[in-house]
Amino acid sequence: MEREKVEVFKDILKRLHRGEDIESLKKQFGELLSRLSPFEIPVIEQELLREGEINVRDIIKMCDLHVEFFRGAVSEAGREIENLPEGHPLRTLYEENKQILKDAEALGLLASSTFSLQKEDPRRRNFYEKLIQHVSELSRIGYTHYTREEMLIFPYIERRGITAVPTVLWSKHDEVRLKIKLLINLLKKEEDDERLKKEALELSRMLSDMVFRENNILYPTLKVLLSEGEWKAIKMFEKDIGYYKVEVVKEWETSAEPLLPHQIDPTVSPETYEKLPEEIKRVVGALRPDTEYSLVRENDLKLKSGYLSIEELNAIFKTLPIDVTFVDKHDRVRFFSESHRIFHRSPTVLGRPVQFCHPPRSVHIVNKILKAFKEGRKDPAEFWINMGERKIHIRYFPVLDENGNYMGTLEVVQDITDIRKLEGEKRLLDWE
Repeated sequence: MEREKVEVFKDILKRLHRGEDIESLKKQFGELLSRLSPFEIPVIEQELLREGEINVRDIIKMCDLHVEFFRGAVSEAGREIENLPEGHPLRTLYEENKQILKDAEALGLLASSTFSLQKEDPRRRNFYEKLIQHVSELSRIGYTHYTREEMLIFPYIERRGITAVPTVLWSKHDEVRLKIKLLINLLKKEEDDERLKKEALELSRMLSDMVFRENNILYPTLKVLLSEGEWKAIKMFEKDIGYYKVEVVKEWETSAEPLLPHQIDPTVSPETYEKLPEEIKRVVGALRPDTEYSLVRENDLKLKSGYLSIEELNAIFKTLPIDVTFVDKHDRVRFFSESHRIFHRSPTVLGRPVQFCHPPRSVHIVNKILKAFKEGRKDPAEFWINMGERKIHIRYFPVLDENGNYMGTLEVVQDITDIRKLEGEKRLLDWE
């Protein structure tokens, strides 16, 4: 190992520790660092650890430089995405990937540094705790970045007949999620060093690989295929899911009308197809857009979050494993679900004041709840009772319009006896 490189690393770490600007360090040491192999970094750091020249904070700071010099230049497609306006959903995904790449790099460096220290070294516990914290924070990638792609992005490319790519990427997302969960559990159990280091470095590689796939395959595809109207719709919903370590300060705006997947023309012109990345062309072959299915049918009810026929709506309420009763703003019973009833209801109750549906001894409580809801209380009123050996959960919710005006009260009753007995997990893949 060249002594010059070790000394340069020491110098950089000291300057970072003093708070020197990363950009100035890149200008000063960029040429030398760009010639430094990523495989040499752990060796240098282990020497610095032995000499007491490095700490956890220094490792995290170094990752900004590592990402710049050891992950290759930004591709032409990447530069195009970086030039999109701030707040554009695709630009946000790309900016998140910079953070993910940095955190993947930090994971590898933290793991290598932690497990190069002897267990009796007093610094090791600090490194180990930081490693646990870092891996726990990585779980947010699955809840935010990956979920936005799966729920908001993938439907648009699937609609155009590109189904293999989202399937592969979602599988890779789940592999990362499971690896993070596994590593957190192993760290908490304090498994042997070799196992922990192996799993951590594997997770670091998986995260970096996913960034590469997205930046070089998925995102250029999205840039070619999706219109401003489609991005407008994605923008409307992305805040509900959240972001990974980026703050979207500027709001991207467009005059285009938002378009949901079922509203777009799914056919891809030959000209557009030719602009797709070669990896996409090889996977999809001849596109088969989703043109045979029509979401909106004649006589469908247009609801806030979808379209249903009267028959479907009745069947849904009949299938729900709860019983529901709706009382309107005039305190009159307007609707009740048919099946899974715990408290008896018949059509004779429709239009009846809700006060007359309760024993006289409890009417004052009913009125108290209704008054609270009408005055703006949003928290549900909640009760639970025993009926024989069954535990019954009863909740009353205020029903409000989009402006927060009171529309009525919803009563939801559920038998939770068997639910209370659940332990552990039974996942979808466990179903037979």
